[in-house]
Amino acid sequence: MTTPNSDRFFVLTGGPGSGKTTLISALAEAGHATSVEAGRGIIRDQAAIGGTALPWHDTSLFAELMLSWEMRSHAIAMAASGPIWFDRGVPDVIGYASLVGLPVPPHFESAAQKFRYNSRVFILPHWPEIFTQDSERKQDEDEARRTHAAMVASYTACGYDLVEVPRAPVEERLAFVRERSRLP
Repeated sequence: MTTPNSDRFFVLTGGPGSGKTTLISALAEAGHATSVEAGRGIIRDQAAIGGTALPWHDTSLFAELMLSWEMRSHAIAMAASGPIWFDRGVPDVIGYASLVGLPVPPHFESAAQKFRYNSRVFILPHWPEIFTQDSERKQDEDEARRTHAAMVASYTACGYDLVEVPRAPVEERLAFVRERSRLP
């Protein structure tokens, strides 16, 4: 199943600390429409209200909120025109569930089939030289590597073609994804 106009929806995915947010910011600065990463947004929101839907507190609730966030981001993009770059997508939620040992509920798989993106998904590899932790990113490097592997497995299982973004300065990464997405 393909979402109408899904060819204009480009996903950047990978493990934490691989430079996704920096690349999404560069795309936005270059005038491209972008989405906000679900995980970081939920962590900020939950921390602000003392909520429990946090990856270090209630992984199942965190995954459900991420799925809702990604579906909403997709719906917002459907109402807009032109290409949009997503900082992760619905298959990331499946990868997250697998990573943390949760069973993948059928509604996650249903969402991954209904909310589609461009068949070409850009994956950023683990990059030890730029990896850092912060108040929202508490994963260590081992978990970052395993997250990358979980995203490869999830997107491949969902029928996407992965394009690895080279470890390079952000300007080169920006040129790479724009060229491979065939955007000006």
